[in-house]
Amino acid sequence: MTLDPIHIIGGGMAGSEAAWQCIQQGVPVVLHEMRPTVKTFAHTGQDLAELVCSNSMRGASLMNAVGLLKEELHQAGSVVMRVAHRCRVPAGGALAVDREAFSAEMTALIQAHPGIDVVPGEVTTIPEDRPCILATGPLTADALAADIAQHVGAEHLAYYDAIAPIVSADSIDWDVVWRQSRYDKGTADYVNCPLDRAQYDTFLAAVLEAEKVQSKAFEKAKYFEGCLPFEVMAERGPRTLLYGPMKPVGLTNPRTGKRPHAVVQLRAEDQAATAYNLVGFQSRMKWPAQKEVFRLIPGLEKAEFMRFGAVHRNTFLQAPILLDATMQLNALPGVYVAGQIAGVEGYVESAAGGLLCGILLARRLLDQPAPLPPETTALGGLITHMQRPPVEKAGYQPSNITWAHVPPLPPPAPPEPGQPRPKKMKKRDRYLHMADRALGDLKGWLGDLGIDPTPSPIFIPPSDTLAASDHAKPRSGPVTSEAAP
Repeated sequence: MTLDPIHIIGGGMAGSEAAWQCIQQGVPVVLHEMRPTVKTFAHTGQDLAELVCSNSMRGASLMNAVGLLKEELHQAGSVVMRVAHRCRVPAGGALAVDREAFSAEMTALIQAHPGIDVVPGEVTTIPEDRPCILATGPLTADALAADIAQHVGAEHLAYYDAIAPIVSADSIDWDVVWRQSRYDKGTADYVNCPLDRAQYDTFLAAVLEAEKVQSKAFEKAKYFEGCLPFEVMAERGPRTLLYGPMKPVGLTNPRTGKRPHAVVQLRAEDQAATAYNLVGFQSRMKWPAQKEVFRLIPGLEKAEFMRFGAVHRNTFLQAPILLDATMQLNALPGVYVAGQIAGVEGYVESAAGGLLCGILLARRLLDQPAPLPPETTALGGLITHMQRPPVEKAGYQPSNITWAHVPPLPPPAPPEPGQPRPKKMKKRDRYLHMADRALGDLKGWLGDLGIDPTPSPIFIPPSDTLAASDHAKPRSGPVTSEAAP
């Protein structure tokens, strides 16, 4: 059976993963990536799958929804997860990678595959060739965004996001900062800059007074709550940052033996730790103001900035209105959408969208069964998010995977007369039970697709973890909980 290639627009996380999954199913691909012919202000390199705003793929524990999603991706044969594990850098309980090594290896794998034709250059309109996958990410070029808008309505597209600054390691004052992860969890992979009350007040005042990049008259800033510019948080109240990126909980300054009033955390950007990201400090301050303000942070007085924070437009679709459950545009049959343009947020979620779109579309073209993932899995939860009607006032919002996207455990059976009610399950155990349920259901789904699960070497199976729990249940029996996730 000879098939025409699937045209995939965008070589980021979603597009690269979708291309890899299509070719694993035996369907050829033409992958269009506008860089390096056309550059964006957010990207710095020329490789595929470049990580822009952070090198972190977030928590690796199966008690986190994103940890579960990473494990599901690994078992489903995700190329992004495979390469990420090979390019890991220390990050406590998170999965972080060396950016350059990760993108370089992804590019080498995809360009070397005989079934994938990588075509550089900008695509300005939705291709006539069908099926095709739009995986243009949050930085969809203006011309293509305008063409999409003609079909779905411009009001469904633009909002804003921001990226955090990076400083060189040799410009940090190591006599002031110290290494520690919160609550000493994992290894000491974060660098902490302490602020006392007076220093925090001075920093906050400077942030509020700093000159910001203003939106143009025809633009309306709509920030994703999980990636707000930190000065937007500062404007919400004088203590907001203390409960956000500057929270000092779980940290003790070894020079004073006390918890500081506030802390700025830095995380290594590369395996050699030559550069550090200011964690959570996405910014829309103008660059000269950033240099002045961030140098008020103890330990960063002489910071050399390798990249300043920046505001950029993110493009996404109102998925519950515009997409069906297979991520196909209702208005344009044969046009599929994967990754952040569909309204998922984050590198892992984008890769997941590409994996789902690539596997399921390829199998449909081959006339093979292509069931959707069970809703109890994190992969199914992403589809749930894209199909869930939004709250009218807030509208559809981009979202990372959360436990709220997965159905709760069923309630426990009523106790027999005279018997005590079962103890309320602890949150930790509840999430591990949900992960256990998800991975069990995932195995069945992968079996239907003819995919042999490949468990990640970095995770502990939840069933093993639960064996020591008072709430452990046999895998074959129902798992119950009194509490909602």
